[in-house]
Amino acid sequence: MTATVSTTSVTPTRRRRRSARLSPLLVAFVLVPFAVESIWVFWPALQGFWFSLTRWDGMSPPTFVGTDNYVELTGDATFRGALLNTVIWLVLFGGLSVLGGFGMALVLQKERRGVGFYRAALFTPVVFSLVVTALVWRVFYQPDGIADTLLRAVGLEHLIRPWLADPQTALYAVILPALWRQIGYVMVLFLAGLKAIDPALHEAARMDGANSWQRLRHVTIPQLKGVNAVVLSVIVIDSLRSFDIVWSLTKGGPYHSSELLSTYMYSTAFQSLRLGYASAIAVVIFVLALAVILGYLVRAFREEA
Repeated sequence: MTATVSTTSVTPTRRRRRSARLSPLLVAFVLVPFAVESIWVFWPALQGFWFSLTRWDGMSPPTFVGTDNYVELTGDATFRGALLNTVIWLVLFGGLSVLGGFGMALVLQKERRGVGFYRAALFTPVVFSLVVTALVWRVFYQPDGIADTLLRAVGLEHLIRPWLADPQTALYAVILPALWRQIGYVMVLFLAGLKAIDPALHEAARMDGANSWQRLRHVTIPQLKGVNAVVLSVIVIDSLRSFDIVWSLTKGGPYHSSELLSTYMYSTAFQSLRLGYASAIAVVIFVLALAVILGYLVRAFREEA
């Protein structure tokens, strides 16, 4: 009897010890991706910060100049214009992507006949590369193209202009195709979040007399906090690294009117061969992304506390 009791008391302890040991396979699954990230992401990022403190053309050895590149940025009119355009892009592209994606997710969340077709139609642009998207919209914006034809059809021919060649419209004309592609992606993220909400919460709110707007505000949106953090991170990162579609349509022109920090960084690095100065611009992009995302996370954690 005593031996039986002692055996049963020891067995859970042994099990806990076994479970506390880390499996070599688990360690490999953690360390291998971390090693890859360290080589291909973390180390280049640290190198980028170092190069931002140098003057380097990519061929001769870099020369340390301290913060000279950052001081030059403060007096660079093209950089200030690109920074302003990037903020405008972040607000419009990010805000309209969230509103459009969330609105489409609310409309298409219920399973009914034909809803799968509309979901697929909205998500299809995500499959296309940004260069292909730019080529499609270049046809749309060309003189006597689809945009001009539609304006003539509704009697607004006085609004016709060279959309990509006019400094007043170039930036906004480039935002539209980017939105066309991004809204479907954001819709899918919100659809996943909406599907995870317990229907009993909406039913309880309905029984308490809450209308559709009240259920949206007090039930749906609070339940999407986790998804909102993902959407914000995706939107901010995609906004600040937007390059392909702008470069394919306008190359930042005309007269830098559609220049973003990403396109200015590219042209500075690979056309002007000022890789140190371009690295300083890359550091600014990183700081902007980090500030926006951390600001949201800090605010979210305070609200939960």
